[in-house]
Amino acid sequence: MFDKYVLKHKTHLDLFTKVKSLFKIMILIIQDEFHIYYCKFNKKRHTRFAPEDEKCYICRSVKTDTMKNKPILVISTGAGISAESGITTFRDAGGLWENYPVMQVASAQGFAQNPELVHNFYNKRRKELLKAEPNGAHKALAELEKDFDVYVITQNVDDLHERAGSKNVLHLHGELMKIRSVSNPDYIETLDTDHLETTPATRGRNGDPMRPHIVFFQEPVPNIEKAVEIVMSADIFVVIGTSLAVYPAAGLIEYTRPGIPVFYIDPNPASTAGHPDVTVIRKKATEGMRDLTEILHAYVEKHKK
Repeated sequence: MFDKYVLKHKTHLDLFTKVKSLFKIMILIIQDEFHIYYCKFNKKRHTRFAPEDEKCYICRSVKTDTMKNKPILVISTGAGISAESGITTFRDAGGLWENYPVMQVASAQGFAQNPELVHNFYNKRRKELLKAEPNGAHKALAELEKDFDVYVITQNVDDLHERAGSKNVLHLHGELMKIRSVSNPDYIETLDTDHLETTPATRGRNGDPMRPHIVFFQEPVPNIEKAVEIVMSADIFVVIGTSLAVYPAAGLIEYTRPGIPVFYIDPNPASTAGHPDVTVIRKKATEGMRDLTEILHAYVEKHKK
C-alpha cells in the first residue's frame, strides 16, 4: 500500500525533495555568508566568539593571529616619535612651523585666505618626508605585531609607521602623501614620488579642485570616533611623543577600560595627575620603546602561564 501511495504522489514527493534540498542549500549559504559577515566586523577577536572555518577566507587570513588570541595593543603617537627621523614639528617652536605662524599654514582660515601658500608649504613637507626614514621606535612598534594585535592611532601626517611595517595605522590629522577634493572630503587621491607638488589649480581625476589631505585647525577630526572604538578595545594602551594638549586626540586616554596597563613615553611628559595608574617612561621615543618592549615581553610571558 505504501508503494502505491509513493507511486500516486511521486510528483509531489519529487517536488518536496527538491524544495527540501534547495532549502538546505539556502541555509548553508546563509550560514556561510553570516560567518564571513561576522568575521569582517569581529576580526580582531575572531576566535573568542566564532569557531574557525577553513572555508572562510577571512579565517584563513587571520588564523595565525586569532589562534594565539593576541592581546590588543593600541598605540597613540604624536610628533615626538617622528622628530627623531628629522621631521620638523611646531610643538616646541613657539607656534611657528618652518618660520610660518601655524594658523597661516595649518588652519581652515589660512587655507581660505591664501591657498597658494598652504599648497607650497605642504609641497615642501612632502620633499622633507622623502628624505626621512623610520626610526627605531617606528620599527619596534612594527615588531610588536609578532606578539600583539597592534593598532597605531597617529596624529602625524607622515607615512613612517607604514614604511616601518605597521599594518593597522589610523591617521587622525590626515596624510601628507594624499590630496582630497575641496568640495568632497571623501574623494582622496594618493600622490607618488614623481608628482609631489600641488597648486590651487590642481584637479583630481574626477575634475575636482584638490587640497592637501590634512585636517586643518578649525576642522572636525573625522576619524576620532573610530579611534575611540579602537581604544575601548585595548588590553594595553600606550602614548608616545605627544604633549597631550591637542584635542580631541589628547582625550583618547579617557576611553581606556579601567584597570588595563597604560604607558606614556615622552622626554617631557605632560601631567598625568588625573591618571594615577599611568606608567611614565621619561625618554625619547626610540629609547623609551626599548624599555617598553622589555616590559611587554614580560607581560606576554606572564600571560602564557
